Amino acid sequence: TWGKYIRQKLSKMTGKGGKGGKGGKLPPGEARKNIQSRSAKAGLQFPVGRIHRFLKLRLNAQNRVGATAAVYCAAILEYLTAEVLELAGNASKDLKVKRIAPRHVQLAIRGDEELDTLITVSYTHLRAHETSLHLVCRLLLEKKK
Repeated sequence: TWGKYIRQKLSKMTGKGGKGGKGGKLPPGEARKNIQSRSAKAGLQFPVGRIHRFLKLRLNAQNRVGATAAVYCAAILEYLTAEVLELAGNASKDLKVKRIAPRHVQLAIRGDEELDTLITVSYTHLRAHETSLHLVCRLLLEKKK
């Protein structure tokens, strides 16, 4: 399940590593030790730093975003992407095609009950928000007679 997957990815992340850090002067002749990205530390392919930046952009200046929130979001996104791609690959194999087309992704999502409910709920929420925006814009732009 995805909960186990995310716990496994978060457990790989350790706290701040002892002495040193990003900054500071190094003695002459010593090279900087290998720097690992947060994605590499967590064992993820998705960019944790970029997701953290986007999370901060979506919030007000008052709210803060924890470091593990971005790791958690990246792990969820990576898991869902891998799940959909695996199912879409199986669908394309069944149809004897070597490339995954948008139709295969749709077949994969509609074939899996949990993914179908997730996508349906998200899409319905998005459409409802979009419709209300259209109504508000139409009312604001409407000329008075």
